[in-house]
Amino acid sequence: MLEALNRHGLRYVLVGGFAAVIHGSPYVTTDLDIVPEASPTNLARLSLALADLGARVGTSSEPAGLRFAHDAQSLARAQMWNLITDHGRLDITFQPSGTAGFADLERDAVRLTILGVDVDIASLADVIRSKEAADREKDRLVLPTLRRLLDESR
Repeated sequence: MLEALNRHGLRYVLVGGFAAVIHGSPYVTTDLDIVPEASPTNLARLSLALADLGARVGTSSEPAGLRFAHDAQSLARAQMWNLITDHGRLDITFQPSGTAGFADLERDAVRLTILGVDVDIASLADVIRSKEAADREKDRLVLPTLRRLLDESR
C-alpha cells in the first residue's frame, strides 16, 4: 500500500498502530492509518492511488467492502475513510484525535525506509498524544508501553 501511495506522489504521514509498531510497540495491528495533506492536488493523487489499490468502503454488512466512485472533491467531504484494499485495510483521517492534522504531524514526523519505501511516520510523542485523546480501550492498553519507549528514547 505504501508503495502505491508513494508512486502517485501522495504527501501523507503514517499514524496509528503501525506507526506505534515502527517506534517499538509489540502490539499487532491489522491496518494502515494515514493522514494525507488535504490540498485538491494531493487528494487527486490519493484518488489515483486508491483506484490502483482497488479501494472499497468497509461496512459491517459487506465484509469485502463496497466499490465507490471518488475524486479529490468527494474524498474531502468526509473526515475519515475506513477502506478495504486489495492489499489490506487502509484508514484515512484528516485530523486524528488530539492533533491539528497533516501540518501538525508532519512537523515532527520521522522519515524512514520501510521495505524500500520512504515513509513519513508520526513521531512517538504524536502517536501518544493522539492515542491519549482518542481514549479508546485499545489505545489505553498500549499507552504504558509507548510512554516507556518514549522515556527510554530521551
